[in-house]
Amino acid sequence: MKCLSLILSSFVILHSPLLAKSNVVLFLADDMGWMDSGVYGSQYYETPNIDRFAKRAMRFTNAYSQPLCSPTRASLLTGQYSARHKITSATGHQPPQAAGHVFLPESGPPNAPMLLPESKNFLEPSQITLAETLKGAGYRTAHIGKWHLGLTEPHWPEQQGFDVAFHCHPDPGPPGNYFSPYGVTAEGNPGGKNKVGTITDGPAGEYIVDRQAAEAVKFIQSNKAGPFFLNLWCYGVHGPWEHKEEYTKAFMNKKDPNGRQGNPIMASMLKSLDECFGRILDELDKQGIADNTIIIFTSDNGGNVHSNITVEGKKSANEDWIKWAGTQPPTLNTPLRDGKGTLYEGGTRVPMMWAWAGKIAPGSTSDAVVGPIDVYPSVIDLLGITKPEQQLFDGVSYASVLKGDGDLKRAAYFNYHPHAGANKAGGVWVRSGDFKLMRWFGNPSTVELYNLKVDISEANDLAVKMPDKVKELEMLIDGFLKDTGATYPRPNPSYNPVVAQTKPVSTDPLDGWKERGCKATITDGILSLKAAGKSDAAFLGHGMAKMNGPALVKLRVRSQTGGAGKIDSLPKTSADLSIVHSAPLEIKSGDWQELKIEIQDKGPLGTLRIYLPDAEIDFIEVAPANGKAQRWNF
Repeated sequence: MKCLSLILSSFVILHSPLLAKSNVVLFLADDMGWMDSGVYGSQYYETPNIDRFAKRAMRFTNAYSQPLCSPTRASLLTGQYSARHKITSATGHQPPQAAGHVFLPESGPPNAPMLLPESKNFLEPSQITLAETLKGAGYRTAHIGKWHLGLTEPHWPEQQGFDVAFHCHPDPGPPGNYFSPYGVTAEGNPGGKNKVGTITDGPAGEYIVDRQAAEAVKFIQSNKAGPFFLNLWCYGVHGPWEHKEEYTKAFMNKKDPNGRQGNPIMASMLKSLDECFGRILDELDKQGIADNTIIIFTSDNGGNVHSNITVEGKKSANEDWIKWAGTQPPTLNTPLRDGKGTLYEGGTRVPMMWAWAGKIAPGSTSDAVVGPIDVYPSVIDLLGITKPEQQLFDGVSYASVLKGDGDLKRAAYFNYHPHAGANKAGGVWVRSGDFKLMRWFGNPSTVELYNLKVDISEANDLAVKMPDKVKELEMLIDGFLKDTGATYPRPNPSYNPVVAQTKPVSTDPLDGWKERGCKATITDGILSLKAAGKSDAAFLGHGMAKMNGPALVKLRVRSQTGGAGKIDSLPKTSADLSIVHSAPLEIKSGDWQELKIEIQDKGPLGTLRIYLPDAEIDFIEVAPANGKAQRWNF
């Protein structure tokens, strides 16, 4: 049915006199905050290409994303809110759920006050994407870079309308690392491990962001006669924090006069991203097609303020060139509150610029409230392409704003993240005019109200002072949740407060695992471990209540250094080392790998300790020979 509808719509489009042959370039940065470029106010980062692009573009000051990457990406391609397409968290690297999977249970354990929804791990093949609509209109289409919308081949970009695809899976970040060899399984590289997709290794030391630029240039050169759609989703500036040392060196002693940004590694990575964007702009100019190309620049979520980057002193052959050392978050979004993974402005307000010579006024700005759901309808409206009838849109076209001949008629814009974040439980917000109401899911729920016109930092909660405005906006949220069929957290009908008092629900993000001798952080569903002292004394520990051996322990891990580790089972208690069952493990450097370790001893597992070199963990699973397996997806 999807193929038939596309064929029919293609016939109508290709025979329409309204068809415009302008190209489309969508450049999506990863984790680039609202304040992370010169044109948006940074006096520390250096982004000359983004800044020069702003002189030919319309710059939006109230553009939004979702709090995390996968939901934003799905909204860009579908024109739908995440509450509708159901990709609500950064889980696109996880295996897809089977048909009939229940994403929100009808009841839960008696000690759990709320029923918590699960994010869909893939973009439904039935969606008629922006790429498919443009392809049906005669466009050559390419996706280059991070996908994070489906682990398995039926959910890859090739199945969603892209003729050319340069991507790799699983991909919460870059393919293994930023520098080649990437260690991928792909055409021309059959010896790679674990990774699948179409990315191939380049020359030793090649930086993946530079490679994306090269692939984009190659696509433009091959399709300069047009029309084409280039969808470049840049790997920068997502972790791991791998950077060009020669760039980092230049930022070591630079100071931000505003005192809010100052991480030289992030500055280095942003410089590489900026160069990638600049190479695309230059190639369009070189081919003489820049004026006939719609160019869009934006980011998938707000800047990362929760992870830590450590800059250590390094010596080259000739000089001790790093004079700054310390640990700090990748960026700061001041004056916006908080960052990536939250519903505050720092997590959802992003840079957004559009350029189209002769149609969009160069050097202009707009305060229209727009988001990723609007990109799809706006692009096809500008091109004169009819919306596919089978695709349901939440987004609206703001082509009139871009062309300067009208305003955006929108009563309200919504943002939705039903999962626990860095500071709050999951929630939803609505922005109507200058006011933003945030509802935090809970039992009972709570709200916060801000006037963003005078309080962009969300420092003055007006909820108590303006109950009528709260009531008005609460009604809009209720309508949004109902219309989209949102699987939001709800009270558990089986909840028993008496049981909860004796067995409270854990709010520990590590879900029972304890860090010892190391620092554990979670970003985008990936648990990162870094030893605080001796690496051989650093471990994760968990009490395996009522779980007996023999058992199979599975780990999906990645380590830049690699090294030896082990898993210890302490049958009595963690304090009693009189009996220890130990199984060795070995981690190769650089790429994701799934390890399987057998604990063959019978009897209680007791406390399980997992010793690893500095590493990232996707999941841990413990499966006893006789009993139910337990899995931790961080």
